[in-house]
Amino acid sequence: MADHDQGAVTLYSGTAITDAAKKNHPFSVKVGLAQVLRGGAVVEVSSVNQAKIAESAGACAVLISDPPRSPATAGVQRMPDPALVKEVKRAVSVPVMARARVGHFVEAQILEHLAVDYIDESEIISVADEGNFINKHNFRSPFICGCRDTGEALRRIREGAAMIRIQGDVTRTGNVAETVRNVRRVMGDVRVLNNMDDDEVFAFAKKLSAPYDLVAQTKQMGRVPVVQFASGGITTPADAALMMQLGCDGVFVGCEVFEGTDPFKRVRSIVQAVQHYNDPHVLAEMSSGLESAMESLSVSGDRIQGSV
Repeated sequence: MADHDQGAVTLYSGTAITDAAKKNHPFSVKVGLAQVLRGGAVVEVSSVNQAKIAESAGACAVLISDPPRSPATAGVQRMPDPALVKEVKRAVSVPVMARARVGHFVEAQILEHLAVDYIDESEIISVADEGNFINKHNFRSPFICGCRDTGEALRRIREGAAMIRIQGDVTRTGNVAETVRNVRRVMGDVRVLNNMDDDEVFAFAKKLSAPYDLVAQTKQMGRVPVVQFASGGITTPADAALMMQLGCDGVFVGCEVFEGTDPFKRVRSIVQAVQHYNDPHVLAEMSSGLESAMESLSVSGDRIQGSV
């Protein structure tokens, strides 16, 4: 296939077509490490206590972030404090993720030195390099990258992302509509691609602004070539199950899940919903009695907004 010299193209099943130029950091191994998380919920945490709650509730991994700040004092958002990363790693046995700013390869180097299990090159925090993403093939750690459409997902995979986070709402309002829209866009592109003649794939790759060989691989596999999780506005078991039924491999849950009176119950219900997303009986049971656990969010019209 084309573009073999540009990086990695690895089948989702683990059968390599070709691998990264960096033989010390094979892309196929990173993809395999990301596949371990399939069918799980990654929970964002900002303290050791939250990490312990997430682990006990069944989270497949925790994503460390700085404690939420008010808009007036938000400023530049960077990678989490290395001291917090070390404390969380000592406190839990589940995989630990941490965010680095887009393009900030030194933050990624620091996080890799701290032995985090996955690095999230995140557009949710401040961007360090507006023109370039990190060359993720230079790292042994698997990277997670966000996307809002199929072309963006495949461009990040070409750069070395071993896992894709289909990103929706980033304002922590609990509005899942944008996430649904972006997930449907990606899944819709894959369905269109599956029905194309091979001759049409070149034009479709150009339309997506994506590498042709990765577009062809997506057509061959019937899905994006790496694990794809949904993120943004997922605050209820029904939200999580919806993402799974739409075709995602798992979900990211924001730190707003800890704002209620019973965060363990809330996280546990979402974890169970991800694992039993096609079982209405389990979903109904997990959705029951969450009102007090979700008191920090209130329904207003067709949106769920933070109460004041």
